Amino acid sequence: MREEPRQHQRDSGDHIRIMLLDDHHSFRQPLALMLDWEPDITVVAQADSLASAREILRDPDVEVDVAMVDLDLPDGSGTEFVADLRAARPGAMTLVLSAFSEHERIARAIKAGATGVMHKSENAEKVVEAIRRLYAGEQLLSQQEVSDALWLLVREQEENRETQIMLDKLTPREREALQALAEGLSDKEIAEQLYVSVGTARNHIANILAKLEVQSRLQALVFAVRHELVKI
Repeated sequence: MREEPRQHQRDSGDHIRIMLLDDHHSFRQPLALMLDWEPDITVVAQADSLASAREILRDPDVEVDVAMVDLDLPDGSGTEFVADLRAARPGAMTLVLSAFSEHERIARAIKAGATGVMHKSENAEKVVEAIRRLYAGEQLLSQQEVSDALWLLVREQEENRETQIMLDKLTPREREALQALAEGLSDKEIAEQLYVSVGTARNHIANILAKLEVQSRLQALVFAVRHELVKI
């Protein structure tokens, strides 16, 4: 759903123009009303999904100074919109609204260009203060917070690389054995399915545990499901 920019008696060009992106109407609408009471703030657009927010960006008549963005949207991540806004309105700033302490998701939003992060439970005064500080060019995030966020992403990338290295070690035969294991087959049934001896089937399983650096078949299955190696 896209809510059309509201018509104001005052000239919104003299005010901080706000766009709200949040799928919870019960949160977004009161926030919009509260912001519109401020003498220097105007809510120019509201959206409840990634698609409707992108539609607003395609309208050249909608100018945005600060976008307040929820990360958890029904059709994607608010992080995607952070990047879209940065491309479409280079001068606009993004204030991410988070309901939880989700460090990795917030880190991705910061990397995409978010200029501030606030918890949804913050009171109205702090929200307004944050908007004014962003508009004035102040940095809401400390250098330490930015550094910590980017470090999380670097560590995640390193973990992903290490995981991929482990996955690449698995032979096609071992992947077949892992899928058979996911189907709940016994060693004998795995051997029959792969047309090998029971001893060879057990060797495949042992190799899988070693290559994935896990201690049990259950751990191997959890790892495989998490990385979509098998179908359950």
